Amino acid sequence: MATQRIGRSVRTKTPDTQSKSRIYRDICVNRPRDYSDYESLVVSWGDQDDYEVVRKVGRGKYSEVFEGVNVVNGEKCVVKVLKPVKKKKIKREIKILQNLCGGPN
Repeated sequence: MATQRIGRSVRTKTPDTQSKSRIYRDICVNRPRDYSDYESLVVSWGDQDDYEVVRKVGRGKYSEVFEGVNVVNGEKCVVKVLKPVKKKKIKREIKILQNLCGGPN
């Protein structure tokens, strides 16, 4: 039996246990090809001057995340600042965020 520490939690795996998503394991199978095809993504950049950073909310391996506000209409938003990485990783991140846009979280 192996023990794996992830942050503050501890996960114990028996040799016959496989890690597998229970809900979204076949999500890409049920979606059109362009859902996950980030290599052909053409990015259209908006006007960054319309946004203001309020406070830092978190960070990850490839980015820092901030609470922000659209200064034109006062609407709250999230500003994700990507760290310098390969263009391919940036396109992948943008594609994932586009797919999540409008979701329940």
